[in-house]
Amino acid sequence: MCNNCNYTIHGRHHHFGWDNSFAPAERVKPGSTIEFNCLDSSGGQLQPDSTVTDIAKLDFGKINPVTGPIYVEGAEPGDALKITIEQFKPSGFGWTANIPGFGLLADDFKDPALAIWKYDPNSLEPALFGKNGRVPLKPFAGTIGNAPAEKGLHSVVPPRRVGGNLDIRDLAAGTTLYLPVEVAGALFSVGDTHAAQGDGEVCGTAIESPMDVVLTLDLVKDARLKTPRFTTPGPVTRHLDAKGYEVTTGIGPDLMTGAKEAVAQMVDLLAARYQMDPVDAYMLVSVCGDLRISEIVDMPNWVVSFYFPRCVFE
Repeated sequence: MCNNCNYTIHGRHHHFGWDNSFAPAERVKPGSTIEFNCLDSSGGQLQPDSTVTDIAKLDFGKINPVTGPIYVEGAEPGDALKITIEQFKPSGFGWTANIPGFGLLADDFKDPALAIWKYDPNSLEPALFGKNGRVPLKPFAGTIGNAPAEKGLHSVVPPRRVGGNLDIRDLAAGTTLYLPVEVAGALFSVGDTHAAQGDGEVCGTAIESPMDVVLTLDLVKDARLKTPRFTTPGPVTRHLDAKGYEVTTGIGPDLMTGAKEAVAQMVDLLAARYQMDPVDAYMLVSVCGDLRISEIVDMPNWVVSFYFPRCVFE
């Protein structure tokens, strides 16, 4: 339990999709600190004893549950919800999967794969991957957002101007996030917690891990914010930088094609160098490698780079 929290929202208060007609799990005053019990993105369908055969059994109607919603008193359309990310309380269990039809290289990796992670939730020491890989951890919430103004039920999968499935790994402890408010009370929810993820989440999953999240919700009146923005408390890659990076590139007139090329080349490099199954390399780079746009002005070709931290194997 959180000693300094005004409220605790239990995991049973979760929902699938965004809908501004959902009844609030709690009504709170601006400035309230709340602990959320968050499920993993499978909604508990994958467990420490799960195997790859369980991927085919997933009910995709129960993917990406979020805990909430929270009605923030005084929040009105045009305001911004200010979310101070106070703390994560990880579980020590996580999973990463290649789900057929999903992910940047879905055309190359058509068979399911599953990696089960066990990590120390207190020390957050790098988590073991295979025999030699050690992935630095950085907990964050992949899905964090307000309800949209448009009526009806909307999928959690695509991100929106009010937030949602942003999958921004720097929404970690200490960061302050600002989200546009489109409905009275904001109707804020959070979930899809991760123990680690690379920028891009290229295979479609990170280290998906249930955990508790402590947030402070406040208001900025009449902010007229067009899209989410956030402020980090300091460096964002210090946990990965120590040994430098291996970097591959994709070059051409299409950014998506360039991104695919850069990632595919990194998968090939790691698979050959460390005698890994290519799908294992694909899942590994999803949890700790970063896609970056290196150049977007020298027409007609743009450069996308993929950075893999050497500390994972050194």
